[in-house]
Amino acid sequence: MGQEDLMSSAEDVADQFLRVTKQYLPHVARLCLISTFLEDGIRMWFQWNEQRDYIEGTWSCGYFLALCFVLLNLTGQIVYSVSLSGGCVLILSRNFVQFACFGLFGIIALQTVAYSILWDLKFLMRNLALGGGLLLLLAESRSEGKSMFAGVPSMGESSPKQYMQLGGRVLLVLMFMTLLHFDSNFFSILQNMVGTALIILVAVGFKTKLAALTLVVWLLAINVYFNAFWTVPAYKPMHDFLKYDFFQTTSVVGGLLLVVALGPGGVSMDEKKKEW
Repeated sequence: MGQEDLMSSAEDVADQFLRVTKQYLPHVARLCLISTFLEDGIRMWFQWNEQRDYIEGTWSCGYFLALCFVLLNLTGQIVYSVSLSGGCVLILSRNFVQFACFGLFGIIALQTVAYSILWDLKFLMRNLALGGGLLLLLAESRSEGKSMFAGVPSMGESSPKQYMQLGGRVLLVLMFMTLLHFDSNFFSILQNMVGTALIILVAVGFKTKLAALTLVVWLLAINVYFNAFWTVPAYKPMHDFLKYDFFQTTSVVGGLLLVVALGPGGVSMDEKKKEW
């Protein structure tokens, strides 16, 4: 009974948090989710020479093709308006959300290949986690879509949304797989055990809101402590690395906040319990 009482008290705290923040929590979640795209768009503008040199050195494609790639990337961000900077505006304004999300999916895929992230398991899992956040954003846009005939139920209408929520949850937890440290000290073992338990709960959708909210707090603390790029001089390479890591982690926090705000969806143990 002691453990049940503790879990019940924790769920009451989570429910109280949702009641207080339900009006603006989805907005905060979306802003966090797109933060990495905003930061990346700004960085591309001010560091396009470095981006060109990296592409040229990595792919040995020559100066001209590398320049074309960077210019195409930058032009896409401006013209398509739903990629990095433009796409973020569309998401925040709640207009054409699906087109904006697909544009951002395209940017993730492009950068995964161009910057050789495909062969780096850690960064690949983080990009997949970012994609999971976008899936949840797509699910949210479907939940707010209005039917042509108000009040008339639609057979199977929520099924794609439910599977997008499931896919989003599963992909989001990949971020935490990159945070596990296989050390022999007690603190690392405890952190791995607790973290693994929480990500499993989120993935299968059991006590989802409480587990996701706990992961938000944990990830925020880790992010501020380990990715404090503001403490490193801007001219040092570590500054950009930590900054990139910080905003990617913030985006995953946004995805988890969407899980807290929307719930786990129909394909989850929490929903199945209601049928038992």
